Amino acid sequence: MKDPRKFWNKLAPRYAKSPVRDEKTYQKKLEITQSYFKPDWSVFEFGCGTGSTAIVHSPYVKQILATDISDEMIAIAEQKTQAQGITNISFQQGTLDSLPLNPESFDAVLGLNILHLLPNVDETINRVNQLLKPGGIFVSSNALMREVSLHWRLLIPVMQFIGLAPHIDSFSKDELIGMLTKNGFTIDHEWQPAKASLFIVARKKVN
Repeated sequence: MKDPRKFWNKLAPRYAKSPVRDEKTYQKKLEITQSYFKPDWSVFEFGCGTGSTAIVHSPYVKQILATDISDEMIAIAEQKTQAQGITNISFQQGTLDSLPLNPESFDAVLGLNILHLLPNVDETINRVNQLLKPGGIFVSSNALMREVSLHWRLLIPVMQFIGLAPHIDSFSKDELIGMLTKNGFTIDHEWQPAKASLFIVARKKVN
C-alpha cells in the first residue's frame, strides 16, 4: 500500500474530473448541512479533496478552513476558488494531527467520505470534538465497508497490496454511532441513502 499522501497526489487530476456518482443524494446532503449553517459560522473541513463541497457551502458561512493530506488536491482547490473569486475559504495541506488548530474554534466540522480512510476513527472523532465549540456540529458522510458486496471485500485487499487502493477501515453503523456518543456527541440527524452509506449530523454536548 502506498504512502497516503503520494497515493492521493497521484489520483488528484483524475479525481478532479470525476463527476458526482449520485447527484440527487449529494444535493440532499448539501441541503441538510446548509440548514444548520449560520452566516457568522466558522467551518472546518478535513479531507476536502479538490474543494468542491467547501465551495458550494461558502456562501452560507463566514469562513471555511479546508484541509487535505494531498498538496495536489489543495493546489486544484485553490485554483478553483481563485477562478470563482471566492475569498472566505482557506486551504491548507495537512491532517488533523499535523495542523496547529485551536480547541473549540469551529462551529461545524465536516468529514465527508473520509472516516473509513483514516487509521484510527475513534481518535479522529475525539479530535473533532476538541475542535468544536459546545453545541457545534460534526457532519459526516460515511462508507460502511462491512456492508459492501463480497466482491469488493475480497478485491480491496488485493488492490491495496499492489498499491491501487489506500488504507480502508471497516465499521458498522452501530459502531460509528457508538464512537460518536462515547466521544461526547449526540445524534441530531441520521440518514442512510443506501445500505453501505450513512450520513450523520452529530452535535457536541454542552456541559
